[in-house]
Amino acid sequence: MISRRTGLATAAATLLTAAAAAPRTHPAAGPHGSTRSRARLQRDADAVLATGATGVLAEVQTAGGRTTARAGRADGSGQLHPVPWDAYYRIGSDTKTFTAVLVLQLAGEGRLSLTDTVERWLPGAVRGNGNDGRRITVANLLRQTSGLNDYLAVSPDAADAFTPAGYRRSRFRSTAPEDQLKAALTRPPLWLPDAGHPERETRWGYSNTNYVLAGLIVERVTGHSWEQEIHDRLIGPLGLRHTFTPGTSPYVPAPTATAYTWFPDVDRPTDTTIASVAWADGSLISTTHDHGVFLRALMSGRLLRPAQLAAMKETVAADDWITAPGVRYGLGIAWRPVAGNRDGIWFHGGTHLGIVSESGVTPDGARAATSATFTLRMGDPAQDAQDAAGRRLVERALTGR
Repeated sequence: MISRRTGLATAAATLLTAAAAAPRTHPAAGPHGSTRSRARLQRDADAVLATGATGVLAEVQTAGGRTTARAGRADGSGQLHPVPWDAYYRIGSDTKTFTAVLVLQLAGEGRLSLTDTVERWLPGAVRGNGNDGRRITVANLLRQTSGLNDYLAVSPDAADAFTPAGYRRSRFRSTAPEDQLKAALTRPPLWLPDAGHPERETRWGYSNTNYVLAGLIVERVTGHSWEQEIHDRLIGPLGLRHTFTPGTSPYVPAPTATAYTWFPDVDRPTDTTIASVAWADGSLISTTHDHGVFLRALMSGRLLRPAQLAAMKETVAADDWITAPGVRYGLGIAWRPVAGNRDGIWFHGGTHLGIVSESGVTPDGARAATSATFTLRMGDPAQDAQDAAGRRLVERALTGR
């Protein structure tokens, strides 16, 4: 995450198709797919491992089945235990896509509008130092065009947090969404959207604060916690039995693999498996399988009405997206071009201490690729190589190139 109803009957009716089509039990652990498809995915997983990662897990899903691969070890202790096939991991900012779907479902039900201002739902919440919730719409939050500072970047202890000692001091410390917002508002905004039509803003800047506010708006509109809405609208209906909101718990359940972080200017990795979590911007724990089920359901139109799915795909240029050129950001999901494929792919991506989630889905939801790499190297060029190999894995899995 670094750098994330008009009653239950209506919600159930909205997701009826998805619920009927979703798998109700977790698939058996182990290798899946034809020999040829597994070999191709295995080569790409091995390529990610070769950049210096400790462990990699990947899955490709289609209507016809799934293909899986893994590489490396579950930990760096010298033991030969491989990464578990069904390992849990923090999906980081991939959580933002889930949160965006909640907001868009509420819009489809007429319970809020994407042109509503933050002030409309959270009066007085965004004020001070030039920040103005009257100039920021729900669409600005989801599309990352609000101009709000990222609370992670401006927090007083931001620099200390990215050291081994700082990590150990804060790994059991949770921060309330209101306090995250308060930290972001200690700085003037990077810009204010146009006063007349703020929803048309095209200036883009990634900020986890946007999704903290989106989560608070979900709670204000529904009268329920963000966690309950995630479960009632997505986890339950889709049968995502291995996806959950951890609350304030810093633990990831077994089976998992050790999450290693190389902090800047430190010559050995730190085990960062235990870690404090974010919230609506990046707290979900899932598996490669569940994540793929969600992405396919989303892009195939089983979670959103056509108007809201179309709105989700209205993008602005994300020129400073550091992971790939040509990225355009929509409402909680991004698009990037792929050589030799005119349709490109939809994705988000998530990073947490020791975990990098790379994923993607075709525009029609026919294919999804998800992966977890249990290594993060801050400020190290080797991380660029790892990220590039992860993107290649996803793109090759989705395009067959």
